[in-house]
Amino acid sequence: MKLPSLLATLALVVPALAAGDDPGKSYFSDWPDGADPKAVGKGVSEEFLTRKFRHETNPQKAHLGVIYPEACVWYGALTFADVAGDEALEKKLIAKFEPYLTDERKEHINHMRHVDYRMVSAVPFEIAMLNGDKRALALGKELADGQWEETTDDGVTAEARYWIDDMYMIPIAQTQAFRATGDAVYLDRAARAMVAYLDKLQKPNGLFHHGDDSAYYWGRGNGWVAAGMAELLSELPQDHKDHARILKGYRAMMAALKETQDDDGMWRQLLDNPESWPETSCTGMFTFAFVTGVRNGWLDAKEYGPAARKAWIALTGYINDEALVREVCIGTDKGHSTQFYLDRPRATGDLHGQAPILWSATALLEKSKANEP
Repeated sequence: MKLPSLLATLALVVPALAAGDDPGKSYFSDWPDGADPKAVGKGVSEEFLTRKFRHETNPQKAHLGVIYPEACVWYGALTFADVAGDEALEKKLIAKFEPYLTDERKEHINHMRHVDYRMVSAVPFEIAMLNGDKRALALGKELADGQWEETTDDGVTAEARYWIDDMYMIPIAQTQAFRATGDAVYLDRAARAMVAYLDKLQKPNGLFHHGDDSAYYWGRGNGWVAAGMAELLSELPQDHKDHARILKGYRAMMAALKETQDDDGMWRQLLDNPESWPETSCTGMFTFAFVTGVRNGWLDAKEYGPAARKAWIALTGYINDEALVREVCIGTDKGHSTQFYLDRPRATGDLHGQAPILWSATALLEKSKANEP
């Protein structure tokens, strides 16, 4: 083995030799150059602060307001700043949202009955938890409660489309509502929806097709599912009636993902197609789900810790000097051929790729919360 390859291998495995009480401690420390989650998260968060939003740059879309990729990065940056103890960054991120709590821009928070806009509530909820802003809390509740104004016969929001993306969009809004209010009704909503989606959409191999009419294991679509289950399970009590079902679905998916991870740590645009290209947004989402599982004790640390570490190190290699993530699949509707997914354009700095970097950095910096056998 050549020396550079040997050093790269040692960077992946040496920390695992030192055991500790924290199931993630052996794997989520002693990072090689460029992979320190505190430095990576800081860079990606600061880059976000420089962004103008779509409603500011695209007059034809201005009426739609803040959109979900923007909210996903904002939420990730806020959680990162909190766990990193970066008060200056936190204040800047909160100040960036201030106009949306005033008459100046409040019309740019869309109350449309659509999961992609309801999930924007994750941002004001996080702000309310950080600084006690009652305006932010009220806005978050308007969005989260509005999602359940109309339900189907099984008690799931009528906004449910049974697209796999929803398995993040719905739970993050309702889980954040629980975190901010302590009201368990929000967890019940999120869990009820998650079980309905798992029962309908999860395949026997643990993964998810992009849609009933699109039998392809698209990377980012599955990433939304993995991240959504990780967020919900982080708060759902073990004695909740839906906990066992969701944990079972999560573990089945994580096992399947471990089997489809490339040797270099990445996942591909189509998870089961070795000819498709390594894709960063899904890799970031799966990294977050793996790290969160190890931190909480839902996944065996010795089995999943090295896989999570390898994924994070590989992922950080796709971040350029401007804190922009490369090889991000652009927004993608359901496709009907392998070639459709292979030909999707790849972007640098697309917010779909920036957000899971921050989720993962936050998870890597958090202390262990292991509570599962």
